[in-house]
Amino acid sequence: MTELFPDLVLFNGRISTQDSSAAEVSALAARDGKVLATGDDAAVLALRGPSTTVVDLQGRRAIPGLNDSHLHLIRGGLNFNLELRWDGVPSLADALRMLAEQAKRTPAPQWVRVVGGWSEFQFAERRMPTLAEVNAAAPDTPVFILHLYDRAILNAAALRAVGYTKDTPDPPGGEIQRDKQGNPTGILIARPNAMILYATLAKGPKLSPSDQINSTRHFMRELNRLGITSVIDAGGGFQNYPDDYAVVEDLHRRGEMTVRVAYNLFTQKPKGEYEDFARWTSMTSPGAGSDFYRMNGAGEMLVFSAADFEDFLEPRPDLNPSMEDELHRVVKLLAEQRWPFRLHATYNESISRFLDVFERVDRDVPFAGLRWFFDHAETVTEQNLERIKTLGGGIAIQHRMAFQGEYFVDRYGAEAATQTPPISKMLSMGIPVGAGTDATRVASFNPWVSLYWLVSGRTVGGLALYPEANRVDRETALRLYTQGSAWMSGEDQTKGRLAVGQLADVAVLSADYFSVPEHEIKGLQSVLTVVGGKIVYANGPFSNLAPKPLPVSPDWSPVGTYGGYYNGIPAALQTRNTVQQAHGTTSHDLFHRIAGCVEGAIYEPFWGTGCSCWAF
Repeated sequence: MTELFPDLVLFNGRISTQDSSAAEVSALAARDGKVLATGDDAAVLALRGPSTTVVDLQGRRAIPGLNDSHLHLIRGGLNFNLELRWDGVPSLADALRMLAEQAKRTPAPQWVRVVGGWSEFQFAERRMPTLAEVNAAAPDTPVFILHLYDRAILNAAALRAVGYTKDTPDPPGGEIQRDKQGNPTGILIARPNAMILYATLAKGPKLSPSDQINSTRHFMRELNRLGITSVIDAGGGFQNYPDDYAVVEDLHRRGEMTVRVAYNLFTQKPKGEYEDFARWTSMTSPGAGSDFYRMNGAGEMLVFSAADFEDFLEPRPDLNPSMEDELHRVVKLLAEQRWPFRLHATYNESISRFLDVFERVDRDVPFAGLRWFFDHAETVTEQNLERIKTLGGGIAIQHRMAFQGEYFVDRYGAEAATQTPPISKMLSMGIPVGAGTDATRVASFNPWVSLYWLVSGRTVGGLALYPEANRVDRETALRLYTQGSAWMSGEDQTKGRLAVGQLADVAVLSADYFSVPEHEIKGLQSVLTVVGGKIVYANGPFSNLAPKPLPVSPDWSPVGTYGGYYNGIPAALQTRNTVQQAHGTTSHDLFHRIAGCVEGAIYEPFWGTGCSCWAF
């Protein structure tokens, strides 16, 4: 009988397994995509064979691969190479410089798009860009800048491209801001919903199919760089099934996915939601697919009348009186077909009405183990948490408050913000909770910013939102990002722990998550990411193990210069040698020129350069 050896062995590490039988080990072996063994170095190294890849972790911390419970990977991947990301950029001056540089290299008729993931409170200047600044930075190239769910900034060239004039009427639920003569200024306001923002963004040119494939692969690689190995895709506006899923399905067939995706189906037709779900329940079923790409159920939009997008600059919207009957019809269908579902829900007032519908359905078609959950639930009360628990539901939380906590405090007060959302109460009640980001159009996709928010209770601008009673320790926060999220896709028996038989998904970190100062959590990255026992990303001391680099297409893409989440210096200048050769100076000196460090600003260390002023 031929002995089966591991495909991969990791040793000399501090591996947090999140497995109760052995919480920390020094070595792990993987075979056929799953964990074969964990234990001490001697025992695991004894399993290796002649073709086993053996990696010395050099004492580094390793964790189960992170799993974002709510990330719009499919839509985000189709557009990633189009987008100039301001995620983590330390100053508005930097952001505008990047915008001006990208406008010069972007060919007509393409736009420069800054689509979420940032807040003015992250900037040293602590303010938004003005229309005059945006027009000065890009006088000729269309620019679209999305700010959370509340507004978008279009320069004059973008207004011409979308055709908004004095005669263009305001769409339902949105406002085209105008000057005294009635001409559009370039500010679009969601009042009360974000449809005007997304509909305008959809007017821009798309990437070609081949570039969309490249874009999706680069987005997955960026997530791998941050230690993400799985996501649950919550669907999204202008993400039509099955057409807009073709790219990720093609990557799945070709074996080129480096992030596992469990996807939800998101209806696109107001007043036609039931027909969408009736058709889809005859086309596919939950669990269809593989460990890399599988169908997860319905949502996060179930009916348009239930949309309560949070915009804390505006009063809470009242949902349409038709919501209950429309939602009941859809949820009853899903319960009858045994389809798991998720529902976007920001405000407790909305959640109360949703639960009335769910309880009504449950009386006729018992949920009885049907996996369902709310997304967000920022202002949910203890009374409604009890109702959620009784119906067997869960809650997927995201760090949206880290990006707009200041707005919430201004409108509702600091006391109300202390339990927004009430994470500790959810956990103490035994409700399943998974963590994520809701990237890419509101919060950033960086999981370490989210983990920092969970542990510190602070916004990206440094505002302390939560008392200690509503913060969680580092181990619990990590568990929400692994085992907690796995519950949301019904995969808690196959992922979330590094235990024998579980999927071999691992992130080896740039520093020890459990011991670095709290403020440094948001600066962590992965230096070695393993998905299914295969190395999909490597950097720093493990660069020799990195997969072959993938060129960026089109060649003018912002990703080719700036990468994704702000990394201190442009992507093309990531190594000390390249920096010194290109500029005849040290990377520390160059960083100061690029990052524009300002007197008195608080910045964090940039991993790998020794610079002391890299800001998130």
